[in-house]
Amino acid sequence: MATTKPGERKLQILQTLATMLEHPKGEKITTAALAAKLDVSEAALYRHFASKAQMFEGLIEFIETSVFGLINQISEQQENGLSQVQATISMLLGFAERNPGMTRVLIGDALVNEDERLQSRMNQFIERVELAIKQSLRVAATQGQARESEVAVRASLITSVVVGKWHRYAKSGFKHSPSENAQAQIAMLLA
Repeated sequence: MATTKPGERKLQILQTLATMLEHPKGEKITTAALAAKLDVSEAALYRHFASKAQMFEGLIEFIETSVFGLINQISEQQENGLSQVQATISMLLGFAERNPGMTRVLIGDALVNEDERLQSRMNQFIERVELAIKQSLRVAATQGQARESEVAVRASLITSVVVGKWHRYAKSGFKHSPSENAQAQIAMLLA
């Protein structure tokens, strides 16, 4: 442990937690199991995180930073509102596919029996995603590609489809890819 640079151990703990979350039928993730996987004591975990909830907050921060950073890039690079929405949906589905353990956090599955504020934070995350989609749809409306009167309803529908695809992916043991048929489905949602 002495060879680990500052911050590396914290990242290693979060990566191991995310990896453990990739096993949907596995046992409940405890700090003892996490410590054993890392071959450290539970006390070593608590030198980096005050609680298990704080470990999950670290994963949520990673999700938020990654997703909203990418959404900002999309809106900066794409002038076309519908293209922004399409790219955002593809990114959200791809993020889940590349990060199965994080998908269990996204849908709240990994947060069951954890601190309530974690689920509240993920609910806020979903609301922010919907708001970003709404903003892109408003851009599309100003470009004559969508109806302003349908922006809120369409954003809600798109968000529900994305979350549904995340659920199906996680609940299938990560067998049903969220990006399967995604382009055709996105086209239908934006028609």
